[in-house]
Amino acid sequence: MLGTSLLGRLRRRDPGYAVLRRAARLTLVVCVVFYTCRYGLGSPVLATYALFGTVAAGVFAQLPGPARQRARILLTALPVVWALVTAGSLLAGSTWAAAGGMLVIGFVVAFAGVGNPRLVGLAGAFQLFYILASFPPYLPGAVPVRLAGVTLGVGLLAAAEVVLWPDPVPVSYRHRLAEAADRVAAFLDATASALTDPHGGHGGRDTTRERAYAAVGELALRRVPPTWAPTAADARDRALRICAAALRGVLADADRLAADTPPKPIPDLAAARLLRQRADTTRAFGRSLSTGAPPVDLHDLDGAIRQAEVAYPAVQDDVPRLCRDATALALAGQVRILGVGARVAAGSRLGGADADSGLFEYARHGSWTLYWQQFRSHLVPRSAHLHSALRLAVALALARVAAGTLELTHGFWVLLATLTVLRTSAADTRMALRPAVLGTIAGAVVSGGLVLVIDDPIVYAVALPFALMSAFGVGALLGPVWQQALFTLLLTVVFVQLSPEGWRLAEARLVDVLLGGSIGVLVGVAIWPRGASRDLRQNAARYLATSGDAIEQAVQAVLGGAPPDRVLDRAHRRMILVDSSYCQYHSERHDPPGERVDWDDIVSAGHRVVPGAESLLRRNPPGCLAGWPAAGALLRDSAGQLRSAYDDLADRIGHGRPTGSTPPATGCSDELDRIGPLLGGAGPGAPVRHVVEVDRWLASLADGLARIRPPSGDAAVGRNGKT
Repeated sequence: MLGTSLLGRLRRRDPGYAVLRRAARLTLVVCVVFYTCRYGLGSPVLATYALFGTVAAGVFAQLPGPARQRARILLTALPVVWALVTAGSLLAGSTWAAAGGMLVIGFVVAFAGVGNPRLVGLAGAFQLFYILASFPPYLPGAVPVRLAGVTLGVGLLAAAEVVLWPDPVPVSYRHRLAEAADRVAAFLDATASALTDPHGGHGGRDTTRERAYAAVGELALRRVPPTWAPTAADARDRALRICAAALRGVLADADRLAADTPPKPIPDLAAARLLRQRADTTRAFGRSLSTGAPPVDLHDLDGAIRQAEVAYPAVQDDVPRLCRDATALALAGQVRILGVGARVAAGSRLGGADADSGLFEYARHGSWTLYWQQFRSHLVPRSAHLHSALRLAVALALARVAAGTLELTHGFWVLLATLTVLRTSAADTRMALRPAVLGTIAGAVVSGGLVLVIDDPIVYAVALPFALMSAFGVGALLGPVWQQALFTLLLTVVFVQLSPEGWRLAEARLVDVLLGGSIGVLVGVAIWPRGASRDLRQNAARYLATSGDAIEQAVQAVLGGAPPDRVLDRAHRRMILVDSSYCQYHSERHDPPGERVDWDDIVSAGHRVVPGAESLLRRNPPGCLAGWPAAGALLRDSAGQLRSAYDDLADRIGHGRPTGSTPPATGCSDELDRIGPLLGGAGPGAPVRHVVEVDRWLASLADGLARIRPPSGDAAVGRNGKT
């Protein structure tokens, strides 16, 4: 019954047997390289590095993509692996030299992930290659043998990734975008039908709307595995993030149109025609992202937008129509941003006005320039990535000093325990310590008893494949305590064959884990213990304040002021920090009160400003309303109120206290009723469309703020306004 219960538990936790397949693949490769090197060639050093090279690349490297892509990444990383093993071997003669190297390499390897999430998946493996080589014995002459061992292990693992039970490929971010585009397009069709026939019985529209919001919700970075998230510095990943923001804007505008359906059928409604056309265009853009189809040409879309602008009603007393047509134009502008982003994501070069667009300015630069810009954006005191990299580097360096000073036989295990336990926040680090200690104690007790009873290395050679499957398959499914216990047992099985030490091997393992775990906890408590929580609040506050400034300057531009290029660029740089903190925050453990802040809506409130301003200024060029003072006064007042709302929200988020209320959500016609007298007094040829579009943009941003659930007083914060 116990065996049946255990098998059932494993099936529930690994329904596709992905973990067990990965463990079986790793077991086969480890057994081949270890038996060949240890017993075939008689080289314990070669066997050690081949085994740990395979384990580091197979367990600690979390790589995205299909099997061939993962194999290619492993082989491409070999020169870095050689450099790390060589550096560790040459610095192993001095504890302080090795610790200094650990500090530098630990930081560089961890911080390199800000430019590419694929490097984040390799960071743990890279750390281990240096750690293993940086401990005595100091044998510079053994470097070629060590390099041969890791090359053999990594090379065979790369081949096994392709040949042996390849893992199923997770849904990529491009496919998520394509699915969301298809769902949003379906909602556009349903909304267009409701506009032309409001009494036609659209029972499925609510379902279509829910599906669209669910699909767009899956684009949130916190819902995407870190190694799959489009957070790299290159142009394609940036374009994918812009596509996601544009889809959110399309959906929000469609929702506003759906809420303002006309009371009577209007068969030839211009807004409905534009919606149907943009639904087909949105689907096409989505398909070009997922299937690798040729990029969709923007000529037809630009022609339809120009036609809609020319056909914009000149009758000022039809406020609902003015509103619907302006919202449809804004929606079409967001679809165009989606299209340009899809072209950049496909690798196409931009031309014409798009090449000079501030939103896609990055597409003019090479990858190295973009990586440097992203690195520079994170070299600031409020970067969550910078904090995490420094914490990890300091912890590993201290662990190396402790292991060297105490002359521990297996000091490598101290750093491995620190690397395993340390998290981005003190709370998560403490939570990781307990299972590590309990599992190691259980494993040490069993291992010590086993070594006392059985001392024949051949028995352990036979048991190696079973220990590997248990540690990397069964342990990974049953939980961290089991995983640590079975991993301790695996280390005993391996080291008995390399250098028999009897029961003291289990004792050394327990001492090393306790020391390494304690160092991890101490560093976690002493250095930025709150993790990304505080960083996210500060970065979001600055981002929202900059977004409010961008809103006001965009309105000033259409009234004759200077273009807001500099503030939009500043908002983009702060968006990078917010996205980084946002992703890390959702990987951490938080107390229930801290979840009172709706970070999804808060981040979205900022993300809608830059693409919206870009789209607005494309259709409403700077100075288009300079000759209408009455409109200028009204729009300045609205923009000032909205900026105050953004500043107020920024203050509330930054300090964790409510300082006011956000603007209430308003319907399209209700909002335009406020500017009705202005439109009624407009003379022939007045730029009515520009006034309505700018006003609608401000109203849509206000609606986004109104959806945010603010912190409920002190329940969301601690004393003195601290989270």
